[in-house]
Amino acid sequence: MILVFCGTPRFAVPTLESLVAAGHSVPLVVTQPDRPRGRGMDLVASPVKEAAQRLGIPVVQPTAIRINQDFQAQLQQIQPDAIIVVGYGRIIPGWMIDLPRLGNLNLHASLLPRYRGAAPIQWAIACGETVTGVTTMRIDAGLDTGDTLLQRETPISFDDTSETLAPKLASIGAGLMLETLEGLGSGRVRPVPQDHARATLAPILRKEDGRMDFSRRAEDLFNRLRGFRPWPGGFTTFRGKTLQVHQAQPAGGSLELTPGTIALDSGRLLVSCGHRSSLQLSELQMEGKRRMSAQEFINGYRLKTGDRFGE
Repeated sequence: MILVFCGTPRFAVPTLESLVAAGHSVPLVVTQPDRPRGRGMDLVASPVKEAAQRLGIPVVQPTAIRINQDFQAQLQQIQPDAIIVVGYGRIIPGWMIDLPRLGNLNLHASLLPRYRGAAPIQWAIACGETVTGVTTMRIDAGLDTGDTLLQRETPISFDDTSETLAPKLASIGAGLMLETLEGLGSGRVRPVPQDHARATLAPILRKEDGRMDFSRRAEDLFNRLRGFRPWPGGFTTFRGKTLQVHQAQPAGGSLELTPGTIALDSGRLLVSCGHRSSLQLSELQMEGKRRMSAQEFINGYRLKTGDRFGE
């Protein structure tokens, strides 16, 4: 098939590479403009742009697509069978939805209608899911509301984070997109409307999502730490400064202490959480300081049972 590929993050790269390897014609890749990063604020290309250049595919980076006559004329000239969209980061306008005969096909990193939105991998882990997956769907005018095409499940392990789960889903999704195109071409794959009553949302992450509320269960805080890695992570305050928590896990037993209260137990740094649960902190970083182990933190700040986080 003749395909236009729209994508930006690393998650989208395996799908682009698989489409090319399978023999589909991809005459154009569309990605976000280069962004300034680092201390020098140098412009950095997206992972998809880097992959397209490596594959020898022309790249365009429009700053706007809803009203862009040059971009519209370029796609109309290509006359793609489908437009593949994976993490592009822009709302697809109606003229673009209507252009290809097979529509705009999106790879979404959840089992729709669950976790619609910008951060499905992060929120699935943060909410304690043990199974997730990927969905191919036809884009419509809504937010991840289009008809689904194919889905594939995969387990979320206890130690998975958003950083470890994303590459797994990207690889599974690349194969699923190939199956979707083959199925649409043969007529074996037919669109299925979503059950909107079962929909849940996965909104874009905010810094405040990483603030640790110790009235939550320890397991909930552990899941949020895994899901929100590397950003916004998990943080609280201690002695008036921000404290980043890099590593933690639920501790056995119960603590009859007010949530947020520190308890020292045989060298372990515990913090009391909701429902009498407790979280063991193992790697922390005080504002402006290096990362340190729990024991280093205990010694360096002369912690004692009864001290409190969140103040």
